[in-house]
Amino acid sequence: MKEPPSLRYAWYVLGILLLAYISSFIDRQILALLVKPIKASFGISDTQMGLLMGLSFALFYTLLGIPIGVMADRMSRKKIIGWGIAIWSLMTALCGVAGSFSMLFLARVGVGIGEAALSPAAYSMISDYFPKKKLGTALGIYNMGVFLGSGLSILIGSAIRSMVGQENIRLPFVGEIFSWQVVFFYIGLPGFLIVLLLQTIKEPKRKELDSGKESANKASFGEIMAYFKANKSTFLSLNFGMAFMSFASFAGTYWIPTFLNRVHGWTDTKAGVTFGVLVSVFSTLGVVLGGRYADHLLKKGITTARMRTSFMGMSVAVISTAGLLFANPDITLVFIALFCFASSFSYGSATAAIQEIVPNNMRAIFSAFFLFVVNLIGLGLGPLSVGFFNDTVFADPQKINYSIFIAQFGGCIISSLLLYIGLSPFAKSTGYLKKHLADA
Repeated sequence: MKEPPSLRYAWYVLGILLLAYISSFIDRQILALLVKPIKASFGISDTQMGLLMGLSFALFYTLLGIPIGVMADRMSRKKIIGWGIAIWSLMTALCGVAGSFSMLFLARVGVGIGEAALSPAAYSMISDYFPKKKLGTALGIYNMGVFLGSGLSILIGSAIRSMVGQENIRLPFVGEIFSWQVVFFYIGLPGFLIVLLLQTIKEPKRKELDSGKESANKASFGEIMAYFKANKSTFLSLNFGMAFMSFASFAGTYWIPTFLNRVHGWTDTKAGVTFGVLVSVFSTLGVVLGGRYADHLLKKGITTARMRTSFMGMSVAVISTAGLLFANPDITLVFIALFCFASSFSYGSATAAIQEIVPNNMRAIFSAFFLFVVNLIGLGLGPLSVGFFNDTVFADPQKINYSIFIAQFGGCIISSLLLYIGLSPFAKSTGYLKKHLADA
């Protein structure tokens, strides 16, 4: 059966937003491949490296996400996304001329400022372009950007690093830079092409998921707080449940190439390419299938479909963390692939869950709050925790696998527990939204 033109256009818009999301994660996570050269160039510890990878980016990314979410509920989401892409692309390129740890930290802060604009606005746009029965699948595809970008950042970074060699490079108007810094020019500057491509899409009309009616009303701060208080248990269990999933995921994403290099003696290229392929393939499969499976359960009348799918994924992810304790790298890689699939399976449905329980005029702000919690805990503390454990608890670079295991196992246990607790409140929140729209 052919899809109507409006839905075909929706898939086109989704494709452009996905491309932007992939670009953002390539820019965000390229540091996972550059741990060794950055530490050697600036003489920093694993803890400082964890600050560069996580907290430097997450600091303003999370703080600005909420005011940008308010703007996205009131202003053109397309323009907000366009300015965000331009800023993060420029700041990524500026990482290529940072001459110290402090300058690189500040440039990473700038990347976070730009990327804060994307997802709250994108979630809201996608929810207006797609019907409720396809929303899980659509947001699952959008969230492929997390994992395609993560994997491609390592694959592309490995290729560029091999191409430019180890010698410092002298650039016109800039002077001498470290060879690894060239990577930032290659991955940052193409973002401006995505800004141009974004101009081909239209700002959608704001609609409610269930009724399809246009929503022009702007929610006041009091209305937003009242809605949050009425659904507090749902929002807290879902947001913090996914935050600790993200904590476990980023702890591995940023440090596993280093683990393969230090513990198993793999070259940077071999470690980067192998892990990049695992993330690109298994995490992408997980996030798409998680969204589709949640849609399937929803069609069968299971109101907690999104939350249940997330809980199922994290229950499997807990078991998969044990792979880091095996001495055989082949066995470890099997478990890493399972973790990539299971953790992303839960994420594919969680972002749609937020849209399902929130009225249109509050979607971007609640998405921003979701991303605030998820990224402050996940991205801000996940990579940092591994560096901290390795420097202070083990004080041994060769014990990096134990540091990753502690972070991942603890994060997965907390995540699965919170998601389970949230099942009953989530069912009540779906009913609350219907009553809210009827009374509006």
